[in-house]
Amino acid sequence: MRVCTLGDLLLDVIVQPSAPLAPGDDVVASTRIFAGGQAANVAAWIVELGGSARLVGGRGDDASGRLAGAELAARGVELAGPVGGRTGVVVALLGADRDRSMASDRGVAADLSAGALDPAWFADCDWLHVSGYMLSTEAGAATAAEAARLARDAGARVSVDAASATLVGVVGCALFAERIAALEPELLFATTAEHAALDGAAGAPTTVVKRGARGCTILRDGRAEDHAAVAATAVDSTGAGDAFAAGWLLGGPELALAAGARCVARLGAMP
Repeated sequence: MRVCTLGDLLLDVIVQPSAPLAPGDDVVASTRIFAGGQAANVAAWIVELGGSARLVGGRGDDASGRLAGAELAARGVELAGPVGGRTGVVVALLGADRDRSMASDRGVAADLSAGALDPAWFADCDWLHVSGYMLSTEAGAATAAEAARLARDAGARVSVDAASATLVGVVGCALFAERIAALEPELLFATTAEHAALDGAAGAPTTVVKRGARGCTILRDGRAEDHAAVAATAVDSTGAGDAFAAGWLLGGPELALAAGARCVARLGAMP
């Protein structure tokens, strides 16, 4: 199975302080740098779990972009899209509970236009997986809608990840839901917070609510079906939802929950 992901290839900087941050002062921390971005993470996990993946997105031609691109290519992900400009960076701060808070700068990835899309990028895909960050702007939403049209015309199904409850709030629930609906997705992924932020305004034939250590809930045909999480020792939750989405697209809830558990048991979002 081939999955195309639409969205960002960024540089992830993961910071794990040894103690709570001290305003105006310094604490010792462990810091790691990886390739990242929601679409890139899903693509990397697709390959890790036995599928093939193509990332469609704009990426920088600076040192950070070359580093991130080389890492993703080494993982077996095909890269498609314009190259040029400044690579975005996401800083993830790990708390004592192993959960993370993030500050995101999408860089040139936010500039991908509908006119830059090549139909050939979607011609052989079984799924197009759209990062919700594409829906943060009117132009990005138009690009996502065109990508969904191209993919569907080629026989692919479409999935969307809501990406961020804060993002839904900034865009506005009704408008964000409208942008999701324009993609006509078969499948919507959302965390508990994202699902609450959407307040039932957005949906798909199947909505999967990611509930972290409590597993997931499948909403379909007016019914809710709960699945328990796979036990794991949490190290870092960064990217766990992306690993979950990759597993779901390839093998449904069992593989999704297993992939999420693998991801939280290590540092970083990539496999």
